[in-house]
Amino acid sequence: MRGNSNNGLSEAGLRRLREVLERHVESRKIPGLVALVGRGEETHVEAIGTMRHDGGAPMRRDTIFRMASTTKPVAVAATMVLLDECRLRLDDPIDQWLPELADRRVLKQPDSPLDDTLPARRPITVRDLLTSTCGLGLDTTAMGSPMMSAYFERKVYGENGWMLPAVEPDEWMRRLGTLPLMYQPGERWLYNVSDDVLGVLVARVTGRSFESFLRERIFDPLGMKDTGFHVPADKIHRLSPLYAPDPQTGEFIVEDPAEGGHHSKPPAFQSSGGGLDSTVDDYHAYFRMLLNHGMHGTERILSRPAVELMTTNRLTPEQTAALQAWARSVVHLSHGQGQTGGWGFGMTVRTYRGDYAPIGQFGWDGGAGTTTYADPDNQLVGILLTQTGMSTPDSARAMQDFWTTLYQAIDD
Repeated sequence: MRGNSNNGLSEAGLRRLREVLERHVESRKIPGLVALVGRGEETHVEAIGTMRHDGGAPMRRDTIFRMASTTKPVAVAATMVLLDECRLRLDDPIDQWLPELADRRVLKQPDSPLDDTLPARRPITVRDLLTSTCGLGLDTTAMGSPMMSAYFERKVYGENGWMLPAVEPDEWMRRLGTLPLMYQPGERWLYNVSDDVLGVLVARVTGRSFESFLRERIFDPLGMKDTGFHVPADKIHRLSPLYAPDPQTGEFIVEDPAEGGHHSKPPAFQSSGGGLDSTVDDYHAYFRMLLNHGMHGTERILSRPAVELMTTNRLTPEQTAALQAWARSVVHLSHGQGQTGGWGFGMTVRTYRGDYAPIGQFGWDGGAGTTTYADPDNQLVGILLTQTGMSTPDSARAMQDFWTTLYQAIDD
């Protein structure tokens, strides 16, 4: 039976989507979630369950979540603004702004000792950072390697047990500059470090904080009033705790509380790789702008070519193989998310059809239990935000079921 299909989503399909999400909350594995489906001018939102595992305040449409790695597709827009304005160029070496990464040495083998190196064949470029091929990254396929150990020993990541950089950008860059590259610039896709470096690059090129530039050029024009790198005191009641359930017992362990937690005060480092807090409506505005080729109403946020570069595959087949190997090695991605074939700038792009979503869909997932994608063919945005991290597969399964039922609701 066709429901109201003026936006091409059936009432029966959306009812089923809610029922499937309710099952995840009723299982008591996920305390609550907020989901948004946007198609054309129509937006459908479900807020199910509670912000805390032991009850209390219900999830609401304006509940604020830690976006974790779903920060990447949004934060990358700041670099695209600078490219549009010719304040950066894709193949510019980054040395003049980031001298800590000039004159790099490169490991002879990815698992070599840190002093077993040879010179980089060329400087790192802006393009290398945008495609995550700068030679630095978190390689979960080589967890025991000297390089991966050094990230944590030198507190590039993992300070206070927290996976976002915890020191001022200049000190973080100094620490990063003490390490060699794992691969030659442009050679191989590696996760996360490039994104955090991009935030520092934007701040240095503009002479202001990364967040203030993002706010002026992206957040404010799009009306993203609840998006930033911390949650101010007058909104902290809208931020849910972040849980990392015990993998053995399923007990809800608070990884980050709302009041007094990592996101309750401005961070030392505004992480382009994973630091944003936001809501479903703010993220919907951003992804809808990408579907509209950079336009928000009558205002242009990004140029059409900038959006096309971001949201289409930029990797070679060899680089794609590295992305796929990494996705298979990461617990939450191996449950079915993230294995999509390609990478644009700051986000994944589907280059083959492996599940219910079509080729061309772009976006990303976050380890705090978040998923955000847009689909140009169907003019569709889907967002599911939970407060349950990826220490267990429960939020990843909810994401998978969200996308499976969402695509069945399309009725035109």
